[in-house]
Amino acid sequence: MPAIRDSQGLLSRRDFLNCLAAATAAAALPFARGSAAQTPLQPALRAQRLAWAGVRLQLDKATLFLDPLIDPGVWGSALQDPLIPVAVETGDRYVLATHRHGDHCDPVAIRQALGSNGTLLMAASAGSPVNGDFRTRLAPLYEPQVLGDFTATAVPAADGYGDAQVSWIVSGGGRRVIHCGDTLWHGSWWQIGRQYGPFDAAFLPINGARFSWRKPASEISAVMTPEQAVAAAVVMGARQIVPIHYGVRGAEGYSELPDVEARLIEVASRRGVGVEVRRPGEWLAWQPNG
Repeated sequence: MPAIRDSQGLLSRRDFLNCLAAATAAAALPFARGSAAQTPLQPALRAQRLAWAGVRLQLDKATLFLDPLIDPGVWGSALQDPLIPVAVETGDRYVLATHRHGDHCDPVAIRQALGSNGTLLMAASAGSPVNGDFRTRLAPLYEPQVLGDFTATAVPAADGYGDAQVSWIVSGGGRRVIHCGDTLWHGSWWQIGRQYGPFDAAFLPINGARFSWRKPASEISAVMTPEQAVAAAVVMGARQIVPIHYGVRGAEGYSELPDVEARLIEVASRRGVGVEVRRPGEWLAWQPNG
């Protein structure tokens, strides 16, 4: 269509701006379509449950472990879980430990997982690093740590002994998860949910463990129960719970609540929270985003 001109044959200011906008949009359209077609897909995050409280996150060739355990001497025959290997052939590798207890901070597993160039990440409140020749980074609470394509943030947790402990929030591949070690119920769940939720998955302890190693014995659960795990998931906005930290039988001075899987599923169903029970070695099936 010919442009409309004034009596002197010149475009009016309005017509000039309209023509300029149309020309800019037409020129940009093929470029935008071409750019979108050439944008590579974001690598998908995969999650594998390991023994006890351990979890493996895989993002393309990068691997991040949370509380890996492979030392058979930690629980002996009392742990029913098979110990899943954590060796990594190639790619970046990281280990995050929620606290220094041997069933969550296993030097044998850390050494094998990190190889010669990986990084161990622990909370600054945990004090001096674990002994070893691997690279260690201490992370303050609430300060995101960039680990290649992963981002990890330490948030509050509460330990049954009163020792320093954190939970780890890990983002990558368009997903966000939280791993909670063997924490007790505590009052920071609301703050965690407001600042970082919702979560695609929450790896939560559920065995409600009681111990009599310290005297006098309290007879109070020193680890979250199934009911508390569901409550934490609701408060934080977790789409699904992946239960961890259960399956010890016959350990002296240590007892778990009975039928914790069934209790978790029943309570979660009533409160509208998904549950993905995974055996050690199995990978997580993500629920859709949104």
